[in-house]
Amino acid sequence: MENVILYSGQKCFEIDFDGLRRCLPVVEVDEGIWIASNASLVLGDVEFISKAAEILSERIVSFGPEVLVTAEAKSIALAYEVARRLGLKRYVIARKKPKAYMGKYIIESVKSITTKERQSLILTEEDVENIRGRRVCVLDDVVSTGGTVDALVKLVEKAGGQIVCKAAVWREGPWYSAREIVYLKDLPIFVDTLDRIRI
Repeated sequence: MENVILYSGQKCFEIDFDGLRRCLPVVEVDEGIWIASNASLVLGDVEFISKAAEILSERIVSFGPEVLVTAEAKSIALAYEVARRLGLKRYVIARKKPKAYMGKYIIESVKSITTKERQSLILTEEDVENIRGRRVCVLDDVVSTGGTVDALVKLVEKAGGQIVCKAAVWREGPWYSAREIVYLKDLPIFVDTLDRIRI
């Protein structure tokens, strides 16, 4: 692929994000399935998070969300920045494990392409109160098979919220229709051995 390069001995997928150039490591997530990992961007690259949030918020604003809902943990900084730019007073994080302080909560099971086992997404009673009767945009960094986004949608509906949009920075692979989500860029899935991914 023309965008796969060798950087410090690591094959990576080079992206140009509205003038910001970044190199995403190509990593194996299952036998023979490789993805361009964006973890280093959404878990600490302030410049990238700010740029992605700026563009996403411009595309989301017309849906009129009152609350953003995201899953723990990679998208938290992105959700904060998008919510801030939209002038929202609240964003909600679906946690992955119940904690003793949570009290009552609702739960939904999820399997994503980057995790080997099924996980849970949890909304607390307070989260439910912040969602009920409100217009909600569910947000993730990447949508691949749609497992996480679809689980977030089910949680929001259980909580009595109205889904007005689903959004992500990237759509990865062929599984999720471009018509179903607001997103900024496509990422490839490499179904091959690493040695045969051309540079």
